[in-house]
Amino acid sequence: MIMTKHISKILFALSATLVALICAIAMSTASAAHAQDVPRKQSDITMSFAPLVKSASPAVVNVYSERLIRQSASPFAGDPFFERFFGKSPERERVQSSLGSGVIVGEDGVIVTNNHVVKDATALKVVLADRREFEAELILADERTDLAVLRIKADDEKLPTLKFANTRNLEVGDIVLAIGNPFGVGQTVTSGIISATARTDVGISDFAFFIQTDAAINPGNSGGALIDHEGRLVGVNTAIFSRSGGSNGIGFAIPAEMVRRVVDSAINEGRIVRPWLGLKGQAVTSDIAKTLDLDRPVGMLVTEIYPKGPADKAKIRKGDVVLKIDGREVYDEAGLKFLAATLKEGVYARLEVMRNGKARSVDVRLEAPPGATDSELIVLKGPHPLSGAEVVDLSPALADSLRRDLFDKGVMINRIARGSYAYQFGVRPGDRILEVNAKPVKDVAALEAVLSNPNSQGLWMVVYERNGRSITRTVRMDQ
Repeated sequence: MIMTKHISKILFALSATLVALICAIAMSTASAAHAQDVPRKQSDITMSFAPLVKSASPAVVNVYSERLIRQSASPFAGDPFFERFFGKSPERERVQSSLGSGVIVGEDGVIVTNNHVVKDATALKVVLADRREFEAELILADERTDLAVLRIKADDEKLPTLKFANTRNLEVGDIVLAIGNPFGVGQTVTSGIISATARTDVGISDFAFFIQTDAAINPGNSGGALIDHEGRLVGVNTAIFSRSGGSNGIGFAIPAEMVRRVVDSAINEGRIVRPWLGLKGQAVTSDIAKTLDLDRPVGMLVTEIYPKGPADKAKIRKGDVVLKIDGREVYDEAGLKFLAATLKEGVYARLEVMRNGKARSVDVRLEAPPGATDSELIVLKGPHPLSGAEVVDLSPALADSLRRDLFDKGVMINRIARGSYAYQFGVRPGDRILEVNAKPVKDVAALEAVLSNPNSQGLWMVVYERNGRSITRTVRMDQ
């Protein structure tokens, strides 16, 4: 018994010694590791974007544009009293220069910038980061997206480029850098984060789906690069929100997925064909979400379907709620329109649709808006109030080219001869003729038939639409 007690004491002492030894070794190892973690030099405690900027900045260029401006030489130009006695003063021409930024996206010299940087330019010049200058050729300008594609010839030299980022993976809080030439002071880099994505209510272009950032963007940054932490092109800087003209921490960039679509169209097709879904809708509000038993306001409520259009063929119906397109959430018609426009004609887009409380997936084949962009123009003649008006049948394709609602149908006035009956009657280019003498007008043929059969009193009543407002005018004309 006594022997057992002695053995127990010995074992306890050995255990305590072993534990103490292990603790000592652990503390020694931790101290050594801690010593290794302690910064020994400046580079250990400095985080720098310098390597990233050094890699990306050569692909960002300056774009100089020249415009020919005609301006009257007289300070009294436009004064009716002066022009009555002395006639119109002669005009003189002057060259107006402007500066923006651009991004090289093709090793053969393909450059993307903003359309407003090169709009109406008579000459374009590109200056690289190494100060070399090149004359630039405009390949494609798209006012709808505010993007333009240029090309320079660098004698078969492979130019530095930026790769496109996958903007589907962007999240609020991601670090970004803006590179451009603000105020013409030279290439400048600013840093910030993604403040918001999918901004559709900015009103800058027809296809609004902007990335918002607090990286300082100023005049001259337009067309420059917004890059991520790997040096990939996230977007093209296009606008700022400012009351003073300087950066207030709210800048907007066109996402790389739209930039890539426009560049591909310019290089491979020479034009942009924007596919459409053939539907219209409104954003789901809180009240609509409650009515439809949605847990939150998301999606677009379908309010109209174009007959025999892509959505109609895919059996989408009025009252359906489009929740997603290709896995990306939709919040309004502008967002859906943008995401569809980043795809090519003929491909299928998968829409997640809610109907009667049940979600379903629908594959929709994207098509170009039907109809011709240059329909036949007809000049109306005869003893009626629309004589002298040039009219055309509206189609979705023509409406799209005119930046009208693609669901507009009927007859549109394209041009009016000054001094004609139509001009005196008060209709104007862009008006859409709805009715003549209480008879609906569906196309030019129907309009001509109605105009060729006046009533016996010589009374004409014309209903037309202007800027979404219906106007009715009545006039009596002798036959």
